This record gives sequence, structure tokens and C-alpha cells, in this order.
Amino acid sequence: MNAILKKEINLFFSSLIAYVSMAVFFITLSLNLFIFQGNILDSNYATLDTFFTLAPWILIFLIPAITMRSFADEKQNGTIEFLATKPITDLQIVMGKYIAALILWTFTFLPTFIYFICVQKLSLEDAPIDSGATYGSYIGLYFLGAVFVSIGLFASAITNNQIVAFLVGVFLCYLMYDAFYRISSLPIFQGQLDYYIQAIGLNAHYDSISRGVVDTRDIVYFLSVIALFIIGTRTALESRKW
Repeated sequence: MNAILKKEINLFFSSLIAYVSMAVFFITLSLNLFIFQGNILDSNYATLDTFFTLAPWILIFLIPAITMRSFADEKQNGTIEFLATKPITDLQIVMGKYIAALILWTFTFLPTFIYFICVQKLSLEDAPIDSGATYGSYIGLYFLGAVFVSIGLFASAITNNQIVAFLVGVFLCYLMYDAFYRISSLPIFQGQLDYYIQAIGLNAHYDSISRGVVDTRDIVYFLSVIALFIIGTRTALESRKW
């Protein structure tokens, strides 16, 4: 697994994928926070709500773009069969690629703490930024990205076409993040199943942590979804032997 992890990290950082993804994420959010209409400088409120609202929507497209080549490229080039000859299990292959993509997401995520520092310095002493809610939002955003990584790998494992992997990854990320919330708001589900339908999706748990209270049920949910898609990815790899 360590060999695959090193290989994937080298591939990420020896190409433009890592640097472009980091730049797109950071620049887009910076422009919306400090330059475009409705930025925090004009609002006169010490808050990062704009950041935590916009970031998941960028990640829905960004992370599938990072992970689309993980397995699709291996299948297209036939190197997946070479990996199968090595003394390594399918789960170890999946975990090696998952951890490598997670490391890239971590390097993309960490610079965003600059936003918190800037807003904290700009805020007035009698109206400081809500640190508890902000830390909770950061935790929720990191887990959200980790879930999207597992979804992106699954999408890449079920096809040998990178474009298809990207589109399927975007669709599944959107489905898990926002679609269940939209479905729950339909009149037919109001007052009956709306709570349970929302609880299936990522949005409800992301919002819950963003309030500043890190509930272990939300953490368990995120970890369970990650495990579900990792198992699904391993199953997709094993299907080549059937």
C-alpha cells in the first residue's frame, strides 16, 4: 500500500493537477470573500458564512476532477492488471489511492485558515468572529471533502473513461450533498419523512457541525459514508475477476 501511496502522491504533485486544483479552490473563494459583491468587507460582519456555503459547491466539481483518473486511467492503460499481480489486496490498492487523494485535499484545505486569521484580525473587539461555529464548520468541511474523495474514487472505479468518471463523480457528490435536502422539501414528505430523508444526505450533518457542536453522530455518519464508498470501490475492482 505504501508503494501505491507514494506513486499517487508523486503523480499528483508532478503534474498540474495538484497545483491547478489548489489555485482554483483558493482563488475562487478569495474573490468571493474579499472582492465580489456581498464580500465580508462590505457586509461589516465578522463571519465566514460565505466561505462555508460556497466551498462545498466548488468541491462537488473539484474533487471528482482530481480523482477521475485514479482507476479509470489504470483500466484504460491496462496497468490495473499489473497491480493485481503484486502481493497486495484490492482494499490496499483502494486505500493507497484514497489516502493519497486525501493528502492532496488536506494540502488544499489547510491554507483556507488564512481566511479565519484575516477575519479575526479585521473584526472589532466587541463583535468578534464566532470561533466555536467556525472551528465546527472547518471540521465539517474537511469531512465533507473526505467523503467526496471516496465518492470520486468509486466513480473512477466503475468506468475506464475519465470524463465519465468525472461526470458520475459530480452527480453522486451532488446527490449526496444537496439532492436529499431538495427531496425532503417536497410537500408530500413534509411533517412525515422529511427529517429522515434529510439525514441521509451530507448537507444536514454538515450544517449540524457548522453550528459549533461536534456531535459524534455526525462524525460517525461521515465515516460510515466514506467506508460505504470505499467498500463499493473495492467491489468494483473485484468485479473484474468475475
